[in-house]
Amino acid sequence: MTALENPARRAEGPGRPPRRVPFPVVDEVSRHCLQEQEPETVHIEVHLPGTPDPGRLRAAFGEALRRHPRILVREARGSWYRRRYEWELTDGPDVEVVGFPAPERDALKRARERALRDAPPLTASPPIRLEVVADPTADGDSCVLFLTINHTALDGPACLRVLATAAELYGGRDNAPAAPPTRAPVAADTTGAPEPRAAGAGSPWAAPARVAHGTPERSAGNGMLVAELPVPRRPKGAPYTVNDQLMVATALMIAHWNREHGAKPKPLRITMPVDDRPRDMTMPMGNGTRLVEVPFAADELLPMGAGGGRGGARGPRVLGPEDLRPAEIRELLRRTSDRTRALKALSRPQLGHGAALLTAPVVPVALRAALTRGLRRAAAPWTSTTLLSNIGRVPYALDFGDAGAATAVWFSAPARMPRGLTVTTASTAGRLHLALRWSRTLLSHGDGARLRDLFERYLHATQDLQPTTGGGGS
Repeated sequence: MTALENPARRAEGPGRPPRRVPFPVVDEVSRHCLQEQEPETVHIEVHLPGTPDPGRLRAAFGEALRRHPRILVREARGSWYRRRYEWELTDGPDVEVVGFPAPERDALKRARERALRDAPPLTASPPIRLEVVADPTADGDSCVLFLTINHTALDGPACLRVLATAAELYGGRDNAPAAPPTRAPVAADTTGAPEPRAAGAGSPWAAPARVAHGTPERSAGNGMLVAELPVPRRPKGAPYTVNDQLMVATALMIAHWNREHGAKPKPLRITMPVDDRPRDMTMPMGNGTRLVEVPFAADELLPMGAGGGRGGARGPRVLGPEDLRPAEIRELLRRTSDRTRALKALSRPQLGHGAALLTAPVVPVALRAALTRGLRRAAAPWTSTTLLSNIGRVPYALDFGDAGAATAVWFSAPARMPRGLTVTTASTAGRLHLALRWSRTLLSHGDGARLRDLFERYLHATQDLQPTTGGGGS
């Protein structure tokens, strides 16, 4: 039984306190490390061709919350010497969850800023907020649903499940999840095997590359840029997935960015959330993903013969990621596929064994909080380079009846330092929806636009790489 499935302690009878659930490991670690300057929010925006009726939407979303009662939680009060944080399960919302902000200039920009800046409080149930914002950039009566989530309590896929339930209740149409895409089975059972390492990636205890500083902004918090791209193509029967293409594009984007900013090539580690939960009504609510780290050696992201890479200098200049040939990108995709496949098959706690030990309720939670924050600061140099969260194909139609079905869905994950940059993707209606989110102490909006261009360039480079039949490249 996982932490998300632990039954609540029930309190029966009049005057008894609400039912309580101890914080799972992920929730506790996040709670220990909260910062007002960079709130731990997840943002989801769903674009609709019409606008739902306010009364009906509030009723549908309220009923969806009751059908997924684990989302109706608030942090319970407690003494400093308590051994655990606990969630109180409530019978209904403490506050109005659905809002319809008045139309304003730059409405979408303002809504995105609120989603990154203002986290729903943990002290009121539920720790989420839904805003229906008119879309002035589109024709007709279109709107955007902005769902802002306090990541200490919940993650994006869980809240998307609740939104799908609300869509079904509102529109009266089936929003059952589509079957996920399949991947070729693993030839051998790798459960319990050591995590795969990239040749040349060095010791797992070595500090990975950091995203090089661009032009930091004076204001605190996160910045974000969203883009719509074609879903990358791949040859029929290719051993790698779209997720592997996104992983390679992210690694090459950062390698190129760092090279432009004079950083010495170093191995990269990219954190990848893995979500094994079902997408139907039985989906457990909460933070249900486990995190794995995909390694890349520095010379994997350089062409053969590049200076500082595999074989010495070639030509009058030092070659970089932009000089990779199709055959080299195809080989990088194959190796990445082997790593992600093996990592997904590993059986391990959500944040690793160390986090489970750190959150054991053997001393007061206030002491564990101080220890966790100290360890986080000390371990900052060993934090992974970035996080790539690929939601994949959105499994629900998100059909809101008279307001229409979703035409685009964007997610973004927190981007606190020391990573300072997260890449989140989802696909809807054959389009890839990319969100780059960064800490303003690291990058500016102009830097985000440059990273978007690099990501698009390298994602395109992973397409249509037909395998060769003989030796040599293409």
